[in-house]
Amino acid sequence: MKPKNILFLVVATVIVAAIAYTLTGTESPEAYKEKIEAERERQFKFIRYNIDSPLTEEQKSGFKELDFYPIDPAFKVKALMVPVENKKVRVVPLTDGSEERYIEHSYAEFELKGKPQKLLLLQAIDEPDMRNFFLAFADETSGLETYGGGRYINARQDGKNSITLDFNLAYNPYCAYNPDFACPIPPRENIMEIAIEAGEKNYEK
Repeated sequence: MKPKNILFLVVATVIVAAIAYTLTGTESPEAYKEKIEAERERQFKFIRYNIDSPLTEEQKSGFKELDFYPIDPAFKVKALMVPVENKKVRVVPLTDGSEERYIEHSYAEFELKGKPQKLLLLQAIDEPDMRNFFLAFADETSGLETYGGGRYINARQDGKNSITLDFNLAYNPYCAYNPDFACPIPPRENIMEIAIEAGEKNYEK
């Protein structure tokens, strides 16, 4: 093959790869895995060492690691945000019987495991960044491999009407580690009828 043709082929390959990257908004599998692992390491260090950790000092002394499902990119989904009409305040019960208030902002609609999903996105009343949302959910692993009270995802709107939900980043509420903490219970809309085998597993005391 002539050098000119080789150069054309290389340039064409780079352009196609760039277009594919732009259209899918994805990153390389290696970079994605490193990002998730770094976040999991950050979580571990917070739980193990931070003064605000939900663990008692006795728990910290024997705490070696957090338990997670293997990283699976299939559980990272791009969802359509459908605004809640006539937004109102949702009173969310906590595990100790008290309550917190959030704004019912929108529904995240997507498909996972071949099934359509629709989850309610909540926003803290005092949230300073209107692109940040709180998702509390439960699924068919709850009470078995994962915490019975559900898990959480912090999500950020990344398009005019879209948001990425990465269940590999699903984490346990503080009450999964220590019952002295009060945690929001997932709304009924967010009880999923599939197994989310991604993110953090239950904490074994």
